[in-house]
Amino acid sequence: MTTVVPTSEEDPALAVVRFTSELAWADAGPEAAEEQVNRLCLEAQESMVMGRWLDLVNLMLTSADLMFSKVSDKDLECIFTVICNVVSKLESPDEAHEMAKLICGKVAQQPNEKPALRLKILFNLYNLLENPYSRFFVYMKALNLALSGKVTEHIIPSFKKIDSFLKEWNIDIKDKRELFLSIANVLKENKSSSKDSFKFLTKYLATFSGEDASTMGEAKEEAVRTIIEFVKAPDMFQCDLLDMPAVGQLEMDAKYALVYQLLKIFLTQRLDAYLEFRAANSNLLKSYGLVHEDCISKMRLMSLVDLGSNESGQIPYDLIRDTLRISDDEVETWVVKAITAKLIDGKMDQMNQVVIVSRCTERVFGQQQWLTLRTKLATWKGNIANVISTIQANKTTEEGMQPAQGLMIR
Repeated sequence: MTTVVPTSEEDPALAVVRFTSELAWADAGPEAAEEQVNRLCLEAQESMVMGRWLDLVNLMLTSADLMFSKVSDKDLECIFTVICNVVSKLESPDEAHEMAKLICGKVAQQPNEKPALRLKILFNLYNLLENPYSRFFVYMKALNLALSGKVTEHIIPSFKKIDSFLKEWNIDIKDKRELFLSIANVLKENKSSSKDSFKFLTKYLATFSGEDASTMGEAKEEAVRTIIEFVKAPDMFQCDLLDMPAVGQLEMDAKYALVYQLLKIFLTQRLDAYLEFRAANSNLLKSYGLVHEDCISKMRLMSLVDLGSNESGQIPYDLIRDTLRISDDEVETWVVKAITAKLIDGKMDQMNQVVIVSRCTERVFGQQQWLTLRTKLATWKGNIANVISTIQANKTTEEGMQPAQGLMIR
C-alpha cells in the first residue's frame, strides 16, 4: 500500500492531491493516468498560488469515497490531517465554514464504513476551527455520525462539557433544540442511564416555553416520549414535566390526552388510580411498551412516598398494606425498598406498627411545595431566633452574677 510521506520537495497538500489522483486513475492505464494526475496536480498548484483554498480542498476530496474503501486507516488519518489543516489558512469565518461543510459532507457520507476513524477526523477538524458556530456545525455532524455509525461511546464523554460548549457556541433556540434532541437520541442508542437521556429531553422541551401553539406543536411527539421514559424508568420518581407548557399542551390533545393523564397519575395520585386507568386503557400501555408489573412496582413506591408526605410523619402499617394492595408480610419489604431508593428516611416501629418518617421526597416541586418549604423555613428561623434569645438571656444572667460572686462576708 502506498503511503503519503510529505518531503521538502513537495507541499503536503500537493502530495495528497497526487496520491488521491493516482488512486482514482489507477485502472485507466499508465499514460492516461499520468496525464490526469499531472492535470490535477497543476490545478492544485494554481489554487495554492492564487489562495483558492476551497478549490484545493475540493480537489483533495474528489476521491474521498475511494480512499475510505482502499486506503489504510493510518494513511487516511494522515491524508485528512493535511486536508483539515488547510482550514487554518483561511482568514474569513464564512470561507472556513464553507470548507468545514465540504469536509463534513465527504467524511459523513458513508457512516457505516470506518465510523470511528471518520469521527476522529471530525474531532480534528473541530479543534482546528476558530469560529464558534462552525465548531457547533461540526459537532452536530459528529453526533449524527456517531449515531448512524453506532459508535456513540466515542462522543458521550463530551456531553459533560455541554454547558461550557453552549457558552462558547452562543447558538439560538432552534440550534439548542436540535442539539438536545440529538444528544438524547445518542444516549438512548447507547443504552446509557435513562436519567441522562431524560435530562436532555427535558432540556429540549424547556426550550418551547413562551412559544406559540403552532411552534409548541412541534414538541408533542417528544413530550410523549419523555413521559413514557419517565414512567418506564425504575429509578426516577420526581420530575417537573407537569409545569412544562410543551407537556401541558397534551392535556387537551385528542391523540395524547391519555398519556398526559398517565403522567399525572404517577406524579400526583396513588396505585388505585393507576389500576383504574389501566383497566380502561390496557392496549394504550402496551402500545408504548409499558409493562404492567413494572408500573405497579413503581406506583407502589410513589404511593408510599405520598403517604409519607402527610403532616403527622407517621404511616400505619395497615394503611400501607391497603394503599399498596399487599399482604401484611410485605409491608416492611416495601418500606425498605423506599428507603433504599432514598425516597424516604425513617424507621419502622414494629411494636406500634407504624413507620416514622423524617424525610420524604416530593414527586413534584411546584408552587405548593415552595410554599410549604417557605413555611418550614420560617418555622426553623423562629426556632433558631428563640434559641439565640435564650442563650443571650442566660449569658446576661451569668455576667450579672459574677460581681456578686466576688463578695464575701468576713
